[in-house]
Amino acid sequence: MSGHSHWSTIKRKKGAADAKRGAIFTRLAREITIAARDGGGDPESNLRLQYAIDRARSQNMPKDNIERAIKRGTGEDKDAAALEEIMYEGYGPHGIALMISCVTDNRNRTVAELRHELTKSGGSLGEAGSVAWQFKRVAYFAFPLAELDPDELFELAVEAGAEDVTFDDDLVEIIGEVETFKEISDRLKIAQIAPEVAELRYLPNMETELPDDKTMQVLRVVEAVEDLDDIQDVYSNLAITESVMMQLA
Repeated sequence: MSGHSHWSTIKRKKGAADAKRGAIFTRLAREITIAARDGGGDPESNLRLQYAIDRARSQNMPKDNIERAIKRGTGEDKDAAALEEIMYEGYGPHGIALMISCVTDNRNRTVAELRHELTKSGGSLGEAGSVAWQFKRVAYFAFPLAELDPDELFELAVEAGAEDVTFDDDLVEIIGEVETFKEISDRLKIAQIAPEVAELRYLPNMETELPDDKTMQVLRVVEAVEDLDDIQDVYSNLAITESVMMQLA
């Protein structure tokens, strides 16, 4: 589980950097739009929308941007009519498996840009199902431990149906089956715990460890893919060691 903690730390740091560039606002707006389109514009009855809004607020996204994104999703603003969610599969350098989540209004543009970015780094875009078997979709929550009691957190998570609870430095991670997402969310809310990350994501069944220099190479490619306009998230089976984390820090 430590690899997942490291990856979460990297994602949080990258999110802060993206916010400075403004790129994170685009991703968050698309997430809100898709959530509103699929589950309606009321966050009280649409858990995915509620957490998308919460994530946007945590990044100081303006209220007007959030409201516009919801209206695009509900059809009040027709700009979102062509948006679609797509999951691509492929390989990065050194055979690292990738699951790549996209939201796009032009599938041809997205796949062309993605294929180009992977190919120039020695990776490749795969067929549907080529790497998905190496991952499991889970309910995932992460937040700082701070002054919280680990024993009480563990009990709360297990009672809500979580499969795994880990404490790594100051980070708490809770992982469960997709079906447990709402129950874990509700229990955390009752306990007045606001997760920094609350989402459905892909975790690798097994991680692949590479030498530090090759790990850094893969991470640079992942970052380049994430910087493409239509990319929402990139999941990999890359193990990230403590020595690599020290270099990233």
